[in-house]
Amino acid sequence: MSEMYIVSFNSTHQAIKCDKTFEKNEMDYAVLPTPREITQSCGISIKFSIGNIDNVKKIIDENQIEYKGIYKIVKLETGKKQVEQIC
Repeated sequence: MSEMYIVSFNSTHQAIKCDKTFEKNEMDYAVLPTPREITQSCGISIKFSIGNIDNVKKIIDENQIEYKGIYKIVKLETGKKQVEQIC
């Protein structure tokens, strides 16, 4: 099994705003396509490590970035993905 944590957005504009804000704050993150198990509204999400979740939430709140949710995605041995919204 492998797991990842992502922030999903309702609009591409908000995803780009978050990307620029994380870069400015020297966050460790990656931009990736939004997994279809989460949403089809915006095609961009941001992946981060669980150790950064408090900083991710703080930066998003302080910069008034609108997001759909923060998710934990676990890839099971069967190849399926288990999605859990954590915020």
